[in-house]
Amino acid sequence: MSRTFARIAAAAAGLALALTAASATTASAAPAAGNAVIHESNAFFQQAAQAGIVAVPLPTATAGYDPSTGLSASFPVTDGSGSIAEFWGSVQFGGGLLFVDARTGSAVAFHQLAFSSETYQVTGVPDGTTTPVALFAPAGETVVTRTGATQNLSAASLALDPAGAQFLDGKLRTSFFAAGQSVGSFRVSYTPAS
Repeated sequence: MSRTFARIAAAAAGLALALTAASATTASAAPAAGNAVIHESNAFFQQAAQAGIVAVPLPTATAGYDPSTGLSASFPVTDGSGSIAEFWGSVQFGGGLLFVDARTGSAVAFHQLAFSSETYQVTGVPDGTTTPVALFAPAGETVVTRTGATQNLSAASLALDPAGAQFLDGKLRTSFFAAGQSVGSFRVSYTPAS
């Protein structure tokens, strides 16, 4: 075996070991974790129901109900980066939201839900499109805390974003939704990937 061939073989073996180590490090990294919860207040639920409108979480989100706080939808964190407290980055959620207007027979579903720390908006991509729509914005008293690597945001109110209200009214052929309308409250608990 020539000396040049031996050097090339050694370099190739070293590169293969480095790539294997990098793959093992990537594979063992913990993914982003946590969840976001939208609590739909009893007041909003009753107003929406009287208008024939229902909002339903879609898998992998889960629904819940508490007589004192109303309906809730819990969305698992699927990815994210940044810092909620420092107003940069975003957190992505699994599942989706379906809005139905029983009176008009119209419906619209959103997936690729996310919370932007920069704009403080919850966005969703309507099915069949690629452009996110700003749906909600935390409002009222908002508290941001951190426990170790986990970031938490709790908003006493979750308001309809003007763009979201306009989009929903248009798609559902209704005039129920209004900019700034409180739908309930919002909470995010998010641990970035490590």
